Amino acid sequence: MSELKNDTFLRALMRQPVDYTPVWMMRQAGRYLPEYRATRGKAGDFLSLCKNTELACEVTLQPLERYPLDAAILFSDILTIPDAMGLGLYFETGEGPRFRKTVRSMADVEALPVVDGENDLTYVCDAVRAIRSALNGRVPLIGFSGSPWTLATYMVEGGGSKDHGRCKALAFDEPETMHALLDKLAQSVTAYLNDQIRAGAQAVQIFDTWGGALGHRAYQEFSLRYMKQIVDGLIKEHDGRAVPAILFTKNGGQWLESMADTGANALGLDWTTDIGAARKRVGDKVALQGNMDPAMLRASPKRIREEVATILAEYGSGVGHVFNLGHGITPEVDPEHAGAFINAVRELSPEYHR
Repeated sequence: MSELKNDTFLRALMRQPVDYTPVWMMRQAGRYLPEYRATRGKAGDFLSLCKNTELACEVTLQPLERYPLDAAILFSDILTIPDAMGLGLYFETGEGPRFRKTVRSMADVEALPVVDGENDLTYVCDAVRAIRSALNGRVPLIGFSGSPWTLATYMVEGGGSKDHGRCKALAFDEPETMHALLDKLAQSVTAYLNDQIRAGAQAVQIFDTWGGALGHRAYQEFSLRYMKQIVDGLIKEHDGRAVPAILFTKNGGQWLESMADTGANALGLDWTTDIGAARKRVGDKVALQGNMDPAMLRASPKRIREEVATILAEYGSGVGHVFNLGHGITPEVDPEHAGAFINAVRELSPEYHR
């Protein structure tokens, strides 16, 4: 593997000194980019794009051709694991992801295999290898997975849900069934992320999109416990370098101290959490990633720049900040506004690292 020319992102995650605050965007390879829409059109549909090594590599690199980003993130989907478990993932136009089969009983859970990357999700590991090769050391590559709880919500509901009612009912009424499912998912996520690391991912992020829908005790029992299990089982060093792990729970700001105790290197923050207060709460235990409201990218470049300046000032000087949005960039954003955001971070952040 070629030597890394820009390791600012990895050093920031490890709370090491950097010259500026590194920046990347969740969902940075996405529908807001006309070049992405053209490649997706070539692939035919979203899943075909994920499963085509050459095209998945192409779209991963597209935002890096436009912007001075400090990391690439593997182009894939969080629902690859349930798909590999045989639930039959498909996408309904305007409706989002759907599964042909659901998991609603202990018998359903027992029928599921534990999956890994190289054997069951070969196309993902192939994409990681292709992207690492194409990056040629330009910036690090982030691998990722959905959290066990987040994957479970889709598997029990059969798709997206507003209140996760069926999934919560299963957790509260038949906890042993839910724990059996979450344990199988945690084993699968661990194996999957480790295979991504072996294939070339240099950092990994666990997306706990729906952990914030749980109550305080339920979050600890059904979400955080299994993310800690994954972090414990991850490869910590590869190719002679630490492989940092990022935990991101949307609407999880009230649990930062517990999240910092998992052993993860960094926590992702959504925009509802004050980053300065978060830094005081976690101290020097973890780096923080975030956390501009993605809707701010719909404002003027001048207003975007002001917001970047505010968040940098709130975090303050020193190590341990990776700038990002508080969730994924949305399809209607003008690419010029995304550029204004990234350039503002690059231009305004060096003064916090002198």
